[in-house]
Amino acid sequence: MGILTDWITDWLKELLIEGILGNLNGLFDTVNTRVGEIAVQVGTTPAAWNAGVFSMIRQLSETVILPIAGLVLTFVATYELIQMLIDRNNLHDIDYWMFFKWIFKTAAAILILSNVFNIVNAVFDVSQNVIANASGVIQGSTDVTPVLDTLETTLEAMGLGELLGLWLQTIFIGLTMTALNVVIFVIVYGRMLEIYMLVSLAPIPVATLSNREMGSMGQNYIKSLFAVSFQGLLILLCVGIYGVLVQGIATGGDPISSIWGCVGYTVLLCFMLFKTGSIAKSIFGAH
Repeated sequence: MGILTDWITDWLKELLIEGILGNLNGLFDTVNTRVGEIAVQVGTTPAAWNAGVFSMIRQLSETVILPIAGLVLTFVATYELIQMLIDRNNLHDIDYWMFFKWIFKTAAAILILSNVFNIVNAVFDVSQNVIANASGVIQGSTDVTPVLDTLETTLEAMGLGELLGLWLQTIFIGLTMTALNVVIFVIVYGRMLEIYMLVSLAPIPVATLSNREMGSMGQNYIKSLFAVSFQGLLILLCVGIYGVLVQGIATGGDPISSIWGCVGYTVLLCFMLFKTGSIAKSIFGAH
């Protein structure tokens, strides 16, 4: 009877150990794959990320938004001319150089408006170059294989009750990491959708840049554009810090505590990824 009980106990222990290791192996592989994709996603320009979507956005902007921006520019230029004439003692003190100045500003505004997509792409080309250079410096492996290698030895020395409790913990960890995996996906891909929405309406705020009073809309748009483009650098920095932290706990200490530590750092990563947008806007003064 004792032999049978020992055999059943050993069989259950092996079953629980295999279940625990199986849960953790597949679990961290999925998260590591998602984290590894972040550097590629944030370093891609809107045109290269999805050519079909970018073509649709550009066509929409040029056929629907650009005519509206032309009307806005016409109003801004007319308002500027009226203000310029009124400011000179209600038309009693007129210098002809003012008209040349107004013609030059209007021509420059038209030139900028007609090339707004090239300007927007130039902003993202600059940020992509910065991110590409930074990716060579910010390198961090998120591999937790050392933890899993030492975990099996630790599990073999544990009792049946402890293994059962740990198996239940891995189920909870699995649910948590799956949710975090979705959060990472939403943040990274949501940033790109935000970029597309900013790009689609680019002509309207750019049309106000030539006027001092109304130009705050265009100035804030340019700041927002730089903020969302360089947000990718902050996201890449978060991933690099996450890799360093994970490797710091993946090479020593209690394997079970290390697993929970990896989960905690992943939660912290998601929280900081959410914060990158507001941090980037505060740096560039956008609101």
